[in-house]
Formats: sequence, structure tokens, C-alpha cells
Amino acid sequence: MKTFSFPEDFLFGTATAALQIEGGDKNNNWYEWCELGKITDGTHCIVANDHWNRVEEDIDLMKQLNSQTYRMGIEWSRIEPKPNEYNKEAMDHYRDEIEQLIKAGIHPLVTLHHFTNPLWLEKKGAWTNSEAIDHFLNFTNYVVDQLGDIVSDWVTINEPNVYLTSGYFLGLFPPGEKGSTLTYFKAAKNMILAHLKAYKLIHKKRKEKNLTGTKVGVAHHLRIFEPKNGTRLEKLSCKLISRSFQGIFLEGMTLGKLISPVGSGYPEGKGVFVDFIGINYYSRDIIEGTFNPLVMFGNRLVKEGAPTNDLDWEIYPEGIYRLCKDVYAKYNLPIYITENGTCDANDDFRTKYIYDHLFYLHRAIAEGVPVQRYYHWTLMDNFEWLEGFSARFGLIKCNFDTLERVIRRSGHFYSELCKEKAVTDSIYEKYKDSF
Repeated sequence: MKTFSFPEDFLFGTATAALQIEGGDKNNNWYEWCELGKITDGTHCIVANDHWNRVEEDIDLMKQLNSQTYRMGIEWSRIEPKPNEYNKEAMDHYRDEIEQLIKAGIHPLVTLHHFTNPLWLEKKGAWTNSEAIDHFLNFTNYVVDQLGDIVSDWVTINEPNVYLTSGYFLGLFPPGEKGSTLTYFKAAKNMILAHLKAYKLIHKKRKEKNLTGTKVGVAHHLRIFEPKNGTRLEKLSCKLISRSFQGIFLEGMTLGKLISPVGSGYPEGKGVFVDFIGINYYSRDIIEGTFNPLVMFGNRLVKEGAPTNDLDWEIYPEGIYRLCKDVYAKYNLPIYITENGTCDANDDFRTKYIYDHLFYLHRAIAEGVPVQRYYHWTLMDNFEWLEGFSARFGLIKCNFDTLERVIRRSGHFYSELCKEKAVTDSIYEKYKDSF
């Protein structure tokens, strides 16, 4: 199939995280991580894209991309620089940004936690400390008080599995611990409980103001895990990795059910604790060799001969279809693709990447899976965590010396696709050399 279309009510947009684009904030764990020289390419988050001072310019770029929705983060450390002390000026800045988005016809989806912690929370052990639950609820309560009248859609926590794996198991993110399996599961339980309580809190506060249409979810990083040789040990490793990396969060945050090794039972009661399931999809892992708990139960490889991006991640479009089918079959809830994109500095294959992944999303929808939104990662090249500025995921190219933004060819393709909610004959002919 060369052409395909999406439902009229389907929403296309882009996603970003606050720290990765804003600049100017020194009160968070990633600023400290940069100061310690932990970023692979030696760059720093202190300026990033300077989005904090360029909101109007960047919203204009979103309009040029024909975005209908935008997933944005708000930086906890800006809003609550000290425990229970709130920065109204920062909060007003976010409110103004969201009002500008709404005026531009772009529907906001606001993320409350995306990898970053205020330094005061980090020094208390962050999510390894159960006090983080109440701190997060206090933060959420304040933010919803300030924004709840204009924001209906929320992501409580982004990729808790990546945050914890990278920070407490691989040592790549702050605080840089390695092999802390018990710490990983302890913090995972705290993040699950925080989401469950935040879900109920957001709904309660908006309902008290007679506001309807509230949607709260989690952005889960989901992957396909497959055995290389099909041995029993490899198959066991795949199951254990999937359970530890994503299963505990899907069950816990969706149904409120704690499963081993996080815990057991329903601490907030039985129910459904999301209004949509957010899927961040990038790649799959091939699992080889013997059972190895020291590397989260197995060695992860890229399939031999498979296409890869600049970070050597396999490009596997069918995975987005498989995950959507599996998640819907299990939970029977609407799905948002809260992130999907690729690292491609020269823009050599991003257009094809988008085309192929959206083809598989179209297929899932045609088979009855209620995928309702697609957020491309990301709007523009930014501070890509451990890789700094060297990893280029943007539809828009950013010159980090001048901060000039230029829409890439893949961005123009995406803009036309968003406008039509389809790959039409004319769009296909125009870009077919990239497919």
C-alpha cells in the first residue's frame, strides 16, 4: 500500500521534555550531571534550545508543521525550587505558553515528570525514598490548581523504566548507580504508587470545578524482546526482561495491581487508573545467551543485518503495530503514541521511518485498535540526555551555536501528512524517493 489515511478525529503532533529544550535552570539533577562532565559529547543543558525565551517562535514552527497537539513537559525544579515553596513567575510562564498553544489551535498534553528531579529531592534519594510520593502529589496539586482550568490532558510520569534502569542499574543517568536491582524495584513501586494517587487527584480536582473531558495517563517506553536462537533460557530471559522492564509498570499504573517483584495486591483499590495508554516506541532487542541477572536478565543485541539509526538502534516499524495490538488486547483502552522517532543527523531516513511506522499504525487502526494520537519525537534537535547535542531526533534542525531553527525535509513531509491526515497520492509522489 502506497497511500493510507487516518480518522478525522486522529491528532498528530510532536513531543518534547522541558529540560531538553528550555535552558536556564540550575536547580535540577541533570544540570548537576552536566557539571560533573557526564555527557558523552561534553555539551551542557544550561542553554539547550533556549525555548524558555523563544516560545512564540517555536509555536510558530509547530503551526508550520500543522501540529494539532503538542506534548510538553513542565520542569518541577523551576516550579518548586524548595519543598512546598512555589515559583509563581515560572508557573505563569507555563500558563502563558499553554494559552499561546491553545490560541494557535494546538491541544496541549502536559507531562509532570520526565526524568528530572529538583536537587532538593535528588539529595533525599529521589524516588528511592517513599517521601517522593507525597512530594510529587504536592507538586501535582499545585500545578493542577494553576493549570487545571485550561489543561485537560496529562501524563503523570514519562518512561519510569528508562529513568530507573539508566539511573540505578546502568549508571548512565543521575545518580549513576550500577546494578542496584533492589533499588530499581523499590523506586519502581514508589513511582507506581505516585501515579495511582496523582491520577485520582487530577480527576478529583477537575471534577470539583465541574470540568469534564479529563484524560490522565503514563508514557510507557515499550520494546519488543525476542530470543536470538530460540533456546529455553533465551525465552525465559525475554519474559523476565519484559516483566521487569515494562510489565510491572503497565500492570501497576493501568490496573493498580502490584506484581512480583514490586509487591502484590491493589494498594489503591481495584480499578482502571489511566484514561489512555501512552506508548513510546523506538526499537526491539534481540536477547542472546544464558540467563544473566546482572544485565537485567539477558544480553541485548541488534538483529544481524537489520537497518539501524545513528545510535545503532534497530529500525523495526512492525514493532509499533505488534505492541499496539498486544496492549489493546490486554487492557482494552485507547492508545496514544506519546513518542516515536529516530536519531538521524543527516535526515537520510527519517521520512521513511515516519512513513513506515505510520503505515503500521494505520494497519492497527484498521484492525480495530483505538490508536487516537501520534506524537513525533521530537519537534527539534535538543539536549538528548546522555548523548547531549550529538543525537539528532528533530523534525527541525537546530544550530546550537546560533540557535537557528530550520525545518528538515522530513519535517515538511510530516507537515503535509498532518494537514491531510493521510499520505495522499501527491504526497507519496513528492517524497517517494525517500521511501
